[in-house]
Amino acid sequence: MKTLLPAGQRSRTLLLSTAVMLSLSCTQQQNNDDQQQAAETDAARFVSIFDGKTLKGWEGDTDYWKVENGILTGEITADKPLEKNSFLIWKDGQPADFEFKASFRISESGNSGVNYRSERVEDVPFALKGYQADIDGKNNYTGQNYEERKRTTLAYRGEIATIRTQPNASDPASLRANVQKNAWQSREVTGSLGTSDELKGKIHTGDWNEIRIVAKGNKLQHYINGTLMSEVNDDDDANRSGKGLLGLQIHTGPPMKVEYKDIAIRQD
Repeated sequence: MKTLLPAGQRSRTLLLSTAVMLSLSCTQQQNNDDQQQAAETDAARFVSIFDGKTLKGWEGDTDYWKVENGILTGEITADKPLEKNSFLIWKDGQPADFEFKASFRISESGNSGVNYRSERVEDVPFALKGYQADIDGKNNYTGQNYEERKRTTLAYRGEIATIRTQPNASDPASLRANVQKNAWQSREVTGSLGTSDELKGKIHTGDWNEIRIVAKGNKLQHYINGTLMSEVNDDDDANRSGKGLLGLQIHTGPPMKVEYKDIAIRQD
């Protein structure tokens, strides 16, 4: 037989249950408000570095770079072939620890990337060497970490890799000797983010994508559309870079077009 609580006790129990539910609801609302405020604060710390109208704040070869319909555009045409990789270089700093984000769209034949913590190449106009978040139109390499004109591939898409110094690092010839099949030999894959093909499915071929680079200390992370594509932990004291120039690349090859917009950086 079901036992009923006295009316007064039932009322107290109902009031207690209601108070608990209200408290939980208020706590959840406060958590949501805190998360929204944190996201808004985080977004406010980003500084736009492209005005959508001009190349102000950037330098590069204007035979290949222009602003078109509010979009930063790099283009190689049949009548203007490119002999050496060329960069549009941001002039207003050499970021160390930072977060960079932008939207990009690239033609199928295109080859581009975002260089960071880089340095100029002597005697080659608008050339950089350093870390690169790779981008290509066929999405064979988009998201990987490729070090332009230095150690080459540090992490393929889907890899978490630790980078170490080559043998006989004091010998200038040792750097090139430690590169085989376009990859640095003193690297260890320590984890997986998924297969290259699985991650490729997160990239919008021929359409707009968001790229995000997070560089903190010796940890370098490349994201496409919010998905982590590669991570490098650079323990190579002889060759790693802690700060440097930022630039957008157009790569030698057939006619191509790459577009960037919504370019912003947050520096720690």
